[in-house]
Amino acid sequence: MKVKPIFSPRKGRPMCVACFISGSGTNARKIIERSLEPDSRYRVVLIFTDVRDDRLNRDGEKMCRAKDIASEYGIAYECVDIRDFYGSRGVKRTDLSLRPEFDRLVVERIEPHEVDLIALAGYMSITTEPLLERYSGRILNVHPADLSIKEGGERKYVGIHVVRDAILAGERELRASTHVVREKVDYGEVLVVSEPLPVTLPEGLDLEALARDKGLLEKVVDEHQDRLKERGDWVIYPLTIQMIAEGRFALDGGGNVFLDGELRPNGLRL
Repeated sequence: MKVKPIFSPRKGRPMCVACFISGSGTNARKIIERSLEPDSRYRVVLIFTDVRDDRLNRDGEKMCRAKDIASEYGIAYECVDIRDFYGSRGVKRTDLSLRPEFDRLVVERIEPHEVDLIALAGYMSITTEPLLERYSGRILNVHPADLSIKEGGERKYVGIHVVRDAILAGERELRASTHVVREKVDYGEVLVVSEPLPVTLPEGLDLEALARDKGLLEKVVDEHQDRLKERGDWVIYPLTIQMIAEGRFALDGGGNVFLDGELRPNGLRL
């Protein structure tokens, strides 16, 4: 199979990135902040969201900060509200058969911005064929687990509760991973894995007792997620995008990752 860089640098033109946001956008902020540094090889040209700016949560606060972030940094903004999309068709959002139609609208909306790379930064909609084909190998996500860990030949920590699952499985450390987005959720090529974050439990408490105390478990998981975001996501996501912009990562279309021409089955581990 032919090895091809995710992005091939072009003289005088930085790599153009779109950040997809559904919530607070903290990862997007870190990506933007890195793009403003003197040695950056990329710039964020678009903030896209699937949540309308006027949608509020139960506390009366904005559900999504995408428009605020775009305005703050002077970045183009686009929105295709997924609730409006499903509501106009009289179908529940859980009906994934309509998701490709939604993603065709997304592609149409972002096409004029000449995006080279899409960074999912707290984007809550599953990406489907229209997006995955148009930007094949050029959509990224960050995941709060070490995706190189396998069990029975499959990735062990996938889905939305992986920090909890890892802690209850007795893992002594947690890591975050950046990966290419593919059709199977959390199964794209791993690019960068963060430094380890030690798992620390309340003194005198074992895993069995922690599992029984749902309130305490939730608190412990939240604390670890917050620390992992700070020491994992916010470090490796901007780093991954910068390295791609430098032309350092390449894929062969068969699931293999190459860094500076060298095969890296589990990406770069910090």
